[in-house]
Formats: sequence, structure tokens, C-alpha cells
Amino acid sequence: MKLDGIIWLRDIADKLEFKHNVTMEEVEQALNNKPKFRSVEKGERKGEDVYMALGRTDSGRYLAILFTPLLHKDAVESTAYPH
Repeated sequence: MKLDGIIWLRDIADKLEFKHNVTMEEVEQALNNKPKFRSVEKGERKGEDVYMALGRTDSGRYLAILFTPLLHKDAVESTAYPH
């Protein structure tokens, strides 16, 4: 799977920082450092399935990132946490 970018929702980005201690930069690093992708669950609508990426930041921190890929190869971030 190849993602061209992340569409950040402000409330999700804030939750990553305060609840999970994960920055947007770390998520982007992990997604650019050859993560492993897998399907997690079917979405309520066709094309809205949820996927998980398991990757490492540039500093070596492992992250699990949940997202919904979009048709134009961007993704809407839903959460990320240390793994």
C-alpha cells in the first residue's frame, strides 16, 4: 500500500499528542519508513475500511497507526499509539 499523504483532523492530532504521546511528525515518519500494513475491519460504507500500519519513527520508536485510506491515495488518520 502506498499513501501520498495524511489528512489530519485537529481533534485526532490533539488526541495523539495528549493521550498517546505521539506527534504528527512521528506518524508521518513511521508511514514513510517501510511500514507493514494490514486490514483491521470493514467500514460501514464501501471503501471506508480501517487499516493498521506498523512502523518505526526515525528515532526507532514503534507505532501502530490506524487509518482509513481514500481513493486518491491520501488517508484520514484515526489514531496512533506506541506499539
